[in-house]
Amino acid sequence: MLAARVVEEATRYLDQLDTLPVRPDSSGPETLKHFAVPPPETGQGLAVFDDLTAVARHSRAGNGRFFGYVMGSGEPVGALGDLFASVINQNGTAWRSGPATAVIERTVISWLAQTIGCDGFGGIFTSGGSLANLMGLAMAREAKAPANQTGVAGPSVVYASSEAHMSIGKAIALLGLGRDNLRLLPAGDDFRLSPTALRTAVAADRAAGRTPLAVVACAGTTVTGAVDPLAELVAVARDEDLWVHVDGAYGLPAAMVEPDKFLGIASVDSLSMDAHKWFYQPLDCGVVLYRNPAAARRAFAFTDDYAASLSDDPVEGDVLFEETIELSRRVRALKLWLSLRYHGLSSFRAAIAANLRQARLLADLIDKQPSLERVAEVPLSAVCFRWVGGDQASLDGQNAEILDRVNRRGRVYLSNATVRGNFVLRACITNHRTTDADAAAVVGEVLTAAAELPQ
Repeated sequence: MLAARVVEEATRYLDQLDTLPVRPDSSGPETLKHFAVPPPETGQGLAVFDDLTAVARHSRAGNGRFFGYVMGSGEPVGALGDLFASVINQNGTAWRSGPATAVIERTVISWLAQTIGCDGFGGIFTSGGSLANLMGLAMAREAKAPANQTGVAGPSVVYASSEAHMSIGKAIALLGLGRDNLRLLPAGDDFRLSPTALRTAVAADRAAGRTPLAVVACAGTTVTGAVDPLAELVAVARDEDLWVHVDGAYGLPAAMVEPDKFLGIASVDSLSMDAHKWFYQPLDCGVVLYRNPAAARRAFAFTDDYAASLSDDPVEGDVLFEETIELSRRVRALKLWLSLRYHGLSSFRAAIAANLRQARLLADLIDKQPSLERVAEVPLSAVCFRWVGGDQASLDGQNAEILDRVNRRGRVYLSNATVRGNFVLRACITNHRTTDADAAAVVGEVLTAAAELPQ
């Protein structure tokens, strides 16, 4: 009965999802009034489920017109997988803790690796790209400048472009390498990391007595979706004995559709990818993949007697926690296992291809408007642009006002970014529900908001 009540509420929400404003008409005081209440001394029973309506009303609607950040669409079959995973409540530490789910995790990892061109890679599910990037760089550190036993011995340098995600700086700090040893090399006009710039920076650090450790390449930068020249960066890294980690949290699923953009991916050492982004899964569902599982075990294996596996069987003795930071882990693979099998890989390829096409449609519509300026190419599904119909000295503030007006209206939802020092509007399409009409609506909403600006 309780499950039926929740499913009823979820069904009602999904049935009306396309009609909901993307941004709820909520205020801070209003949400505090509804949800910041004292803990109940006695149980309230079925009445608590009535509040799910209010939760939905004060939540951002994940319909096809949400273009902010890089947000997946919470595919319903995956959501049901999450429900069942919570019901069976397996701990994803090892085969003995969850026999079925451990094999499912290993299986889905192999599927994902194969679909993006990294057949044979191992991996583990994580909370998301931030943890996956941290783990990739932890493997890099232990492979090139081991520190787990005695600590960080000296300055070891990690290289990335100025377009790298903020999680890279966090990872460098948490690993004890120090943010002063993160070289953010200026990206080119195409927002990609230059192999020549990498080689020059490595030579300069070696000459200064520092140890070049790793390069982080982007397979879909957060702002513009740029894909670094992976094959060329791998060639430099092999010459210089660098670990190659790829932050593909956003963009790597597009390798299923446009593999030529990701040439060289099979030669990297580790990579991150978020299935809760462009595989459309409910949060959280991140992945770190690696060429050699021994590198993961070198970085993360540390087992006490009470947790040691007592089996020599290759399946029954599988200990997943020796390849990850986490010990207790929720089962993240089950939802993706159900979703991929229910829909088939061809459906995911078609949805990603549609999102790529919709982004280029939006870019074309922007290019046709004299008062709009696209500020970057569209290699994947992120479109960056701004309104230029006002006072040139005030464009940053005017575009910020346009963004606020567009999002408050709730028809579409955009995010902001800084490109070449300018405040710009950004639409990122990673939703299986998005239609061509949804993408095209962005232009009309922005122009309407611009017309409302104070003269």
